Amino acid sequence: MKRFLAIVFTALALTGCGYNDFQRLDEQSKAAWSEVLNQYQRRADLVPNIVATVKGEANFEQETLTRVVEARAKATSIQATPELINDPEAFNRFQQAQGELSGALSRLMVVSERYPQLQANQGFRDLRVTLEGTENRITVARNQYIQTVQAYNVLARSFPSNLTAKVFSYEPKANFTVQNEAQISTPPSVDFSAPAPAPAR
Repeated sequence: MKRFLAIVFTALALTGCGYNDFQRLDEQSKAAWSEVLNQYQRRADLVPNIVATVKGEANFEQETLTRVVEARAKATSIQATPELINDPEAFNRFQQAQGELSGALSRLMVVSERYPQLQANQGFRDLRVTLEGTENRITVARNQYIQTVQAYNVLARSFPSNLTAKVFSYEPKANFTVQNEAQISTPPSVDFSAPAPAPAR
């Protein structure tokens, strides 16, 4: 009987100190992170198709394609596991690699505007639409992860649940940040007086 009461008391104590909330939010953050990885993998799988389609149009900047391929290889070389969200340094390296791939793809899309033949390629247009949809899905998945980690970190740092976090080693999780905060905080300058650059041939 005493043992039963001790178990009941322990269960009530753990519930009252936020232990179950930690379990719930930890699982939610892992699920949200898995969805982020799923969308990044979708994009990585799409890149070879984009490169193959663009290579079919001979008149194109090879340097841009090379950068996309290299960025994709770098992004997929980092083993993304659920434990990654508990390792700030590994998380930062992963985020940086994905950011480089985003930059390379953006440059590819901008440069491709100079090639009317490529723009008329139905395969490229389909891939571009798919890529845009993928980028939107990544944004939604990242937002979901950000919200889940925010709830988890508030619990980990609030009293008295921070005591539970300390006892059971629930460390705050890493979250997404922008890599170029200073750059994007500067308002872009718009000047319509300058002539548009001529398309490359």
